[in-house]
Amino acid sequence: MLKRHYYSNAILHRIIPRFVSQSLMSASSDPFLLRSIGNRLGGDFVHRLDPVRFYNNRTGCNGLLKVCKGGKHNGFTLRSCFDSSHKKADQKARALALLHRRLLHVPREEHGGGGNTDLADGRGVGNTTRLQRNDKIVVAVDIDEVLGNFVSALNRFIADRYLSNHSVSEYHVYEFFKIWNCSRNEADIRVHEFFKTSYFKKGIHPLPGAHNTLHKLSRHCELSVVTSRQNAIKDHTLEWLDMHFPGLFKQIHFGNHFALHGESKPKSEICRSFGAEVLIDDNPRYAEECANIGMKVLLFDYENSYPWSKTESVDRHPLVTRVHNWEEVEQQILSLVVSKC
Repeated sequence: MLKRHYYSNAILHRIIPRFVSQSLMSASSDPFLLRSIGNRLGGDFVHRLDPVRFYNNRTGCNGLLKVCKGGKHNGFTLRSCFDSSHKKADQKARALALLHRRLLHVPREEHGGGGNTDLADGRGVGNTTRLQRNDKIVVAVDIDEVLGNFVSALNRFIADRYLSNHSVSEYHVYEFFKIWNCSRNEADIRVHEFFKTSYFKKGIHPLPGAHNTLHKLSRHCELSVVTSRQNAIKDHTLEWLDMHFPGLFKQIHFGNHFALHGESKPKSEICRSFGAEVLIDDNPRYAEECANIGMKVLLFDYENSYPWSKTESVDRHPLVTRVHNWEEVEQQILSLVVSKC
């Protein structure tokens, strides 16, 4: 088999000269590798792995095939990545699913080659495969209830300042005057009072998993913030982002919604202005607005705890997908990377 498929052998070693301990078959489905080397092979990399795929099927190999050290020059040795102790039928599927995670954050030393172990784009494992800038998916990220816990901090302020006690589960809409039983103008005034207090300045904390996921995705996505926050709190917002998410966002856009002064701008218009392809947002109104212009939307409903995001109409939209934590965001974004290969 090795002699008969010397051509595939040579291709792999020309593109991935020291591709140690990485599954060959996983390369045919790995979005980061395909997008990094597809242009060099004229987009035909998947088909050039067909001989390996054929060998795997013909021999009934119990797992994926891996490249090992020790073969002849421009040659490789094949072995199964599972030993006989793996009996479960889903073992292969689960192992394959972990490949993306390994590629994203396996430490350099785990591969035993230190800085000498290269991936498809010539970078060591410590610097995982990056997509070129023009290949990156452009992602717009909301702040409140997506990056940080705005409503719970605001609700504490309202209870203490106005003796108006509500649980977060009562916020069935993101129009606070309907929850507080006051006028829209009064609600806007209360929110702006909140901005002046420590409830806002020190009481909003990043949601679990947000920074870790965005840090990983920043290698393969161009991230920008699109928030409905008002211009009045722009400076503090920039400080908060710099403190908790330093260097992750290319642009920061403010919609200035529910503001006492100044014009507002729709999120769909902002997203279109810089070519955003994906929006991560908790508000179903913004989700539907952006989906209607062709954007993919991840409707963020943290641990299924956001009553204001529970809208049947938006769930029926083919471009809207509900996610419940940042791990699910990562999975959805990776699937989009795969679909663009």
